[in-house]
Amino acid sequence: MISTMTRLVTIDDVQQAARTLADIVRPTPLEPSRGLSDLDGPVYYKCENVQRAGAYKVRGAYTRISRLTELERAAGVVAASAGNHAQGVAVAAAELGIAATVFMPSGAPLPKVAATRGYGARVELVGSSVEDALAAARDFSQRTGAVFIHPFDHADVIAGQGTVALEIFEQCPEVKTIIAGVGGGGLISGIGVVAKALRPDVRVIGIQAQGSAAYPPSLRAGSPVDLPHAATMADGIRVSRPGTLTFEHVRKLVDDVVTVSEEEISQAVLLLLERNKLLVEPAGAVGVAALLAKAAHVEPPVVVVLSGGNIDPLLLLRLIEHGLAASGRFLRFTVRCPDQPGVLASILGLIAERGGNVIDVMHQRYDPRLALGEVAVALSVETRGEDHAEHLTAALRDAGYHLTFQSLGTL
Repeated sequence: MISTMTRLVTIDDVQQAARTLADIVRPTPLEPSRGLSDLDGPVYYKCENVQRAGAYKVRGAYTRISRLTELERAAGVVAASAGNHAQGVAVAAAELGIAATVFMPSGAPLPKVAATRGYGARVELVGSSVEDALAAARDFSQRTGAVFIHPFDHADVIAGQGTVALEIFEQCPEVKTIIAGVGGGGLISGIGVVAKALRPDVRVIGIQAQGSAAYPPSLRAGSPVDLPHAATMADGIRVSRPGTLTFEHVRKLVDDVVTVSEEEISQAVLLLLERNKLLVEPAGAVGVAALLAKAAHVEPPVVVVLSGGNIDPLLLLRLIEHGLAASGRFLRFTVRCPDQPGVLASILGLIAERGGNVIDVMHQRYDPRLALGEVAVALSVETRGEDHAEHLTAALRDAGYHLTFQSLGTL
C-alpha cells in the first residue's frame, strides 16, 4: 500500500491498479463528439458514464478496498458521499464480501441513495452537506474501527482513477489534450500521473464549477484553502477544499485548471443528450462545457472524460429547461397589457405568427403592482434559438407590449 505522506503516485502504481481491476471494471468506450465542430481537430468522449455504478469512482474504491488486510476487512468500511463515491464503495465492498456503511447528506438525490442501498451498503442520511457526512463517517470509523475510504485523497484511490488514462492512451494514442472535471482532485491526479509518465507533451486540464472552485485560489496560495461556500448543480464535484495529496499532484502534473458557469454546464448536458444521445450528470459534463465556452487552450485531438451519468430525473427536467433557456430556445416572461377582450388572443397570435410555441400561460389580474385595468400574462415560449428569440421579443415590443423576463435561477 502506498503511503499518502511520503511520495506521489507513479505510473507503476497505476499499472498495478489496472491489473487489480482487470475483472472488475468495464473498459469504457471512446466516442467521437458531435456538436463541437468549430475545433480544428477531433474531440472524443471517454464514456465513464456507462461504467459500473454509473461513474469512474468504482476504480479507485475497489483499488483501495482490495488492499485492506484481513483484519481491516473484518471491521468493514465506511464512506461519505453525495452519490458516486457511495455507489463505487458499495459495489467494491460487495465484490469483496465486506460490510459497508455510507453516510450521505439528507438532500442527496434519491436515485443515488436507492442505488447505494441496492448495491448492498447500509446508508445513513445525516446533515445537509458532504462535509457533514464526512464528519459523521470519520466519527463512525473511530467508534467502530471501520476503515474510512476517502473519496479522493488517498494514493490507492488516485492510482485506481488513473486507469482511466491508461485506457485513453490505448484507445487514442495521438491524443494531445485530456480534460476532466475536478472536485477533490482524485481523477485529474491519476490522469496527470499517467499522462506525464507516458506522454509529457499531452496537456492535462481540470475543470471546476465556478461556484465550487477551490483549486484556483489554492494553487495561487501554494497550499489547499477552504472555500467559505460551495454551490453548484454539479454535486459530484462540489468540494470546498482540495485534498492534501491530490493538491500536490495537481500542482505538479496538471497544466491548467479553469472554471465554467452553471449555464455553460446545463448547455453541455443538453448538447450531450441531444447530439450524442449520452446521459451525463452535470459533474461529468463540465469538460464539454469548457470546450463550448472556449475556457481553456486545447490542442486536438482532445479527449474529454464524461465522469458519470448518475443524475436525478427531477434535476434533469429542470436542467433541460435551464439549458434551453441558456441557449435562447426557451423564454419565460411576463407581459403587462390592458385587461380587455381579445388582447390575450392578439399576443398569442403574434407569437404564433412568428413561429413561437407557447408552452404555458398564466393570467394574473390581482397583483397589487398592476395598474387599474391592467393584467399580467406570464408565458413560457419555445423558440428555435437566440436569433429567433430576439426576433419574437422585438415583435412583441414593437406591438407596444412591456416584457419582463424571469430568471430560471440557480439549479
